[in-house]
Amino acid sequence: MFATILAGTDGSEVATVAVRSAVNVALALSSRLLIVSAYEPISELRLREQPLEVQQEPAHISAGPLQWMINPHDEVLAMLLAAADEARALGVADVETFARQGDAADAILDVAEEQGCDLIVVGNRGMTGAKRFLLGSVPNKVSHYAPCSVLIVRTG
Repeated sequence: MFATILAGTDGSEVATVAVRSAVNVALALSSRLLIVSAYEPISELRLREQPLEVQQEPAHISAGPLQWMINPHDEVLAMLLAAADEARALGVADVETFARQGDAADAILDVAEEQGCDLIVVGNRGMTGAKRFLLGSVPNKVSHYAPCSVLIVRTG
């Protein structure tokens, strides 16, 4: 029934709950699991205005601070690798990851369509109070435009 399951994540604790739910469903049904995340590149202007600094190297190595840029794509790839490793450690045999530049909901929807997914799993963003009646923007968009069934996991 759900041969290919997709989980969207941004690496947060809330998203991790949704991914773990997708892992549990994939295990129960021996499904293929896809884990998707989106990223936005750091703009040139931001890099010039707010350069990132790392700690100074020990005096015997060099003098002065090093400036470096964290590549958002690399961060997402590392986060996806960790999520895939966890899914495999829990017993999911077929796990793939996808890092996409742009909007998170669009990334989820695009991969779901491209890969012929049967189920998308996303978190509800853990809203409380009056907002509990409204979904976050990602699950809301995914639920309205998904090419397949959607499981919205209560994450908070």
